[in-house]
Amino acid sequence: MGSATPAERGVLAEERHIRQIIPESVHHLCLGSRHNLPYSAVRGQKSVNREDLDALKREVPLMEYLQALGWRATKPLRGGRWMGLCPLHQDHKPSFLLDPHKNLFYCYGCGRGGDVIRLAELYHHVKFLDALSMLRNWRGWATLHQEVVAFYRIQLDRHAEAVAYLQQRGIHSPEVIEHMRIGYAPGRCLRAWLVQMGYSLSDLRQIGLVTADGYDTYSHRIIFPLECNLYGRSIAVSPPPHRFLPGSKGGLYGWDLVQHCPEVILVEGLFDYALLWQAGFRQVTCSLGNHLNSRQFQQLCYGMRTVYLTFDADPNGSGQQASQWLADRLRTQGIDARRVLLPDGYDPNSFFVQGGDARQFQLLLEAAQS
Repeated sequence: MGSATPAERGVLAEERHIRQIIPESVHHLCLGSRHNLPYSAVRGQKSVNREDLDALKREVPLMEYLQALGWRATKPLRGGRWMGLCPLHQDHKPSFLLDPHKNLFYCYGCGRGGDVIRLAELYHHVKFLDALSMLRNWRGWATLHQEVVAFYRIQLDRHAEAVAYLQQRGIHSPEVIEHMRIGYAPGRCLRAWLVQMGYSLSDLRQIGLVTADGYDTYSHRIIFPLECNLYGRSIAVSPPPHRFLPGSKGGLYGWDLVQHCPEVILVEGLFDYALLWQAGFRQVTCSLGNHLNSRQFQQLCYGMRTVYLTFDADPNGSGQQASQWLADRLRTQGIDARRVLLPDGYDPNSFFVQGGDARQFQLLLEAAQS
């Protein structure tokens, strides 16, 4: 056999360094001993058994949890390991190492590493026991979330008032309804169905799907599934128009589909997203409001791209003020941020509902202020 090329020698050196960083014995820094001893927390008032923690980590694989947070592997390594951008800091070059077999991670950039519990602590900025609670809730919520989404999607075609509302908001394409998995919550039916499926009423209350009085939380609302939540838009006038379950709204909507696009359109609302996607602008994402959380901001800063900020042209100017503030922040990170100026009083949804078309919107993109 011939000698290894410089590139091959570099890969082998990297592999040796990785093995040194994540040996077999690495565990969560709070756990200490590998023996089946309880972990004492909160000044000795509570303890967590090692076996329970190991069971939780088996039930919440690190790779699966990272993907639910929007993380994507970008570079395969030997032994089934992966590199990607770090979700814990603003990373422009893949520095985050994941070993799915050991359920461990390490970031070369920020120097942090550990297991899925440690990741939850760092990502959500919570303490150890809070991270355990979040992971246990996520473990049960993932399956329940899928079942609730499927239930609401079935209800959409059964209720003419929901279909009429979507048409009123300009959504008429079956493709966009399928793409966004849009459903409808008529109210007074989800609780009974889930209890019949075996879910306890106390769990449904804790998650937020059922109110303290025992009624469905979502009633007469168009439902948009999010990665770890549900957004409900009321079709009536009286209730609060927007509703989420307790907890984080998550990252940018549909980010996994556009994260590698050199140009991205950012809008505030999901109906804005729907109308743009329906009009053929597939490089669109949504922040669910005009104030981004830290994770959403980091997502926009991954890699070099142009971001078209298409916020509402509110009469009070709040949308455009938020757009200007975000543009300035993005530019400090080297992102080409351009502000799309809609006609006064319009948002992307109403722009199309009131007769705007794809050609006219394209002209607004081309005229965007840098």
